This record gives sequence, C-alpha cells and structure tokens, in this order.
Amino acid sequence: MSTHKPLMAETYPAQILLFSDLEPHGQALQAALSQKGYEVRLVEHSEQGMVLLRQTPPDLVILESYFGNWTGVEVCRQIRRSGHKLLPVVLMHTEGSVEKRAEGIDAGASDYIVKPFSTDDLLMCITSQLRRYRAQNKVDTVLQCNDLSLNPKTHEVERNKRPIELTGKEYELLKFLMLHPRTVLSREQILKEVWGEDFAGESNIIEVYIRYLRIKLDREGEKKLIQTVRGVGYILRD
Repeated sequence: MSTHKPLMAETYPAQILLFSDLEPHGQALQAALSQKGYEVRLVEHSEQGMVLLRQTPPDLVILESYFGNWTGVEVCRQIRRSGHKLLPVVLMHTEGSVEKRAEGIDAGASDYIVKPFSTDDLLMCITSQLRRYRAQNKVDTVLQCNDLSLNPKTHEVERNKRPIELTGKEYELLKFLMLHPRTVLSREQILKEVWGEDFAGESNIIEVYIRYLRIKLDREGEKKLIQTVRGVGYILRD
C-alpha cells in the first residue's frame, strides 16, 4: 500500500495537466493522482491543452506518447517553444529503447516513464520533478513581470525603474504573486502561503493588502498588474 504524500507547490496541492486521449487510461490516471491529493486537469485535445497551459500554467505536465494527431514528443517541443523552459514534463511511452528515451529528452522531456508502470513509480517520478521545480523557482534570480521587478536577494522592488517601498507582509504577498504569474490564486492559497495555516485575523486581510499593493504599484496611466478574478481570487498579469 502506497504511503506517498503529494509534494506541494509552495503550500497548496500541485496542479498537474494530463494530456491523454485514451479515455479509460487517462481517466483512471486522473482519479489515481487526485486520490493522492493532486489537482489534475485532463485534456483530450492538444489545442485545448496548450490554451490551458497558457491561461493557468500547471506545476507539472504528463504526456501520452501518442496524442491525437500529435505525438507526445511534438507536444513537448511545443511546450518548450511556448516559453515554459523549466516546467516539469513527464513523457509516458510504450517503448523503452535508448533511442526513444533520447528522442523524448532531446525534445525537452524532464523524465521518461515506460508503460506499463505502477502508480508508485509515477508518484515517485512526480515527487522528484516537483522538488526540482520548486528548488528552481526559489532561486535568487530577479523576478520580472512587465515593468515590475523583485529582487529576492536584496528585497528591492521597482516598477519602471521606480523604487517601491513595501512592508514585510506586502513584500511576501507580491513575491508569491510573482512566483506564479498568469495563474489565478485563490484566497485560501494566498492565506496559507503568506499568513500561514493558523492565521486567525480579519477575514478581509487579503483584500486590504491587495489594495495596499495596488496603491504602491500602480501610477496613473500604468497597467494594473494585479487583477481580481471575481469569486475566485487574484492573478498577476503582464
């Protein structure tokens, strides 16, 4: 019996985008991973998958070796060309030859798993890739969104080369948003990451701090980077 615990992206369940047009297999895999605590979106068309990838980037992608008119290798190349250079991509394949593995890795796959495989094998693969991805996302490189930049080493924040002074909590909130650009973050996700699971303060604390950030970040004529998704949460759009 598996004792696997899902690795979290920050403090919320990792989101997985599963490309599979093999209905029984794809649905079974989605159910198995969901039972382990992952949030899994199943797509049966490559075009639909690329749209979701652009709109709400996941923490990890799993690809079938053959997917409609595309192969998993072709989808993988498309993902890398679209700018997702570090996103973990796991390619599932029925062939385990050196040549096939090399083809997948050359196309940009982060890992290659041969069918048939056990659920535990896939879970270990996912955990390993998410750990690596989380470490890469926590590097001390400057975070950039449009003309807004945040330097994790110095805690300096600038917009259009204009220094912006933030309190500690405002900085943590902005950093969390900038680590997940173009991703809708729920109030629950933000509260857990920035204020902690045991926070028992005002219920509107997130709205208050989002307002503080907007006042400091946005000048007249500048694009409003932090946008509200009514009934869901907030998103940082560039």
